[in-house]
Amino acid sequence: MKKRAVILGSTGSIGRAALDVAGKNNEHIEIIGLSAHANADLLLEQTKLFHPRYVALTDREAYARFKKNNNTSSRLLDFDDGISALTALPDADLVLNAIVGAAGLKASLQTLEAGKRLALANKESMVIGGHLINGLIKQGQGELIPVDSEHSAIWQALKSGNKPEIRKLILTGSGGPFRTWPREKLDNVTIEQALNHPTWKMGPKITIDSATMMNKGLEIIEASFLFDVTSDKIEVVIHPQSIIHSLLEFIDSSVIAQMSYPDMRLPIAYAMFYPERRFSDNGHFSLTEMGQLTFESPDFAKFPLLKAAYDVTNKGGTLPAVFNAANEVAVAAFLRELIKFGQIPDIVINTVGKHVKRDNPAYEDIVDADRWGRQIAHELAGLN
Repeated sequence: MKKRAVILGSTGSIGRAALDVAGKNNEHIEIIGLSAHANADLLLEQTKLFHPRYVALTDREAYARFKKNNNTSSRLLDFDDGISALTALPDADLVLNAIVGAAGLKASLQTLEAGKRLALANKESMVIGGHLINGLIKQGQGELIPVDSEHSAIWQALKSGNKPEIRKLILTGSGGPFRTWPREKLDNVTIEQALNHPTWKMGPKITIDSATMMNKGLEIIEASFLFDVTSDKIEVVIHPQSIIHSLLEFIDSSVIAQMSYPDMRLPIAYAMFYPERRFSDNGHFSLTEMGQLTFESPDFAKFPLLKAAYDVTNKGGTLPAVFNAANEVAVAAFLRELIKFGQIPDIVINTVGKHVKRDNPAYEDIVDADRWGRQIAHELAGLN
């Protein structure tokens, strides 16, 4: 029986990869809903190719353009509640949330509340609202399978044991484009240099996060919620080849690693089709062709956001929401050439330092903290 899927953020890098997986497995999956923010033209192309029953857009200008040009049978949902309607579709078996940023939290919660499988690529959902998501899952509302390659790797490795048997999670990272650069050169790197990731093809925001290692910092927070571990049980290791996606050490000192070529279609397919696996056309995995795999410790002085992430994980409350919000503002400003690359960590860390956290935040508290963090980050970046 075919799975019926909704892809939120279908025009982004993860969404496009998910549709590639779906297109190559169309005998096993049907796309019944798509959403995008502002790329109306690509969404229309995807609609013509996959024939979803429903589509949604979250940018008013793009919504109007799509509505004018839509000559398909797919129904454009109301602007104000299109995403909510997609997450609640009675026929949907799973929702892949590939929305970028904190905006994805509401959709994640709604998907679980509707009792569906949440294939989570929007790591910010878990970073800022992990306790809310875990609360729903513990109540038996829906299920979550991570799409991040590192967390998918841990998820798969955990099939060899149980959470109480975990000694350490080892998250690997390529180190980004500036792994070998001296610290003093980072202040003035160009957008083109920062977007030149050595191993992964990703969207601009996550690529900049990889360059600052903020992405790995967010993954620390995400892992703490996903696997119910404290930050002292999470280790980050630099692995430039991006072949081992993460490792799990158990209390008996055995270590399970998940390996594959760096291709997001693999963890996407795993989350879509679990517990089954589907054929991949990526070719056979060859250790001898790789030659060698190398590892090194991260440079916390050069990448201060990585160290800050451990502190934010320990303190919790509304701090992760502020941490993420400030970073979203700073990265957007850098991509618009309004600040230097080296200012990103300063803006984020100084914003967090000004925040008085609230513990056990409700959804509204998280929204308020996100708004506050953005305002302070704007001020620190000189954007007001």
